[in-house]
Amino acid sequence: MVQVKAINAFSDNYIWCITDEQSQQAWVVDPGQAEPVLTHLKNAGLTLAGILITHHHYDHTDGVATLCKAFSGIDVYGPNDSPFKGITKPLKESDIVTVFDTQFRIITTPGHTLDHICYIHPALAFTGDTLFSGGCGRLFEGSAEQMQHSFDKLKQLPDTCKIYCTHEYTQANLAFALAVEPTNSDLIEHAQWVDAKRKNDEITLPSTIALEQKINPFMRSDISGISQNIPTEYQYKAKNILQNNEPWQNFAGLRAWKDHF
Repeated sequence: MVQVKAINAFSDNYIWCITDEQSQQAWVVDPGQAEPVLTHLKNAGLTLAGILITHHHYDHTDGVATLCKAFSGIDVYGPNDSPFKGITKPLKESDIVTVFDTQFRIITTPGHTLDHICYIHPALAFTGDTLFSGGCGRLFEGSAEQMQHSFDKLKQLPDTCKIYCTHEYTQANLAFALAVEPTNSDLIEHAQWVDAKRKNDEITLPSTIALEQKINPFMRSDISGISQNIPTEYQYKAKNILQNNEPWQNFAGLRAWKDHF
């Protein structure tokens, strides 16, 4: 199984570096900046073999051109309907990408953006800005119903599957989650662990599917009563959006609240 390490970028991004010690090669996921990647590769004695992109936002793609220039001939995998034009290997639902000894299956996960995809394997998944630890990406292009469907796909992964998202948002996400479920003992315990990690500027990732099912309100949108603490102004009562308590309706209310939290 491949090894995964975090490369820090911007103020809170992680560029995931997938390495194969035997070949001394690496792939990177969502390189929003080239310089941290180049520095890491040089210090580790690695050669870049490929790039995986989850969606088109600049903080996931701006380093691609420089990296392709530095390592000519490498392929850039990404969504086949993406506004980002640097993709050389476009991907669609159920396609397979082989990275060293590991095969990742592609699932389309619209919501944050319409072109978003995730790279999944039973042992680990790269979820970009779809699933964060304790949260989810803002709905810039897609709908809450689309994002709920995307989360339903991710829920099918094994409990032990490690989740590698692209931002260190965990502490802020859990502050919101505690407002949603203030008596959730699993959430309270994990929030304390995260606070301790962040006090020392330590990474809180990867998470797991099992953990997210316990502490992430967006993964728990089908739980009875999950919407009971949503403030009235975010319940879309004019549209009766919470009338039927459907998971995607709960998701919509939670996301609207989180946007203003």
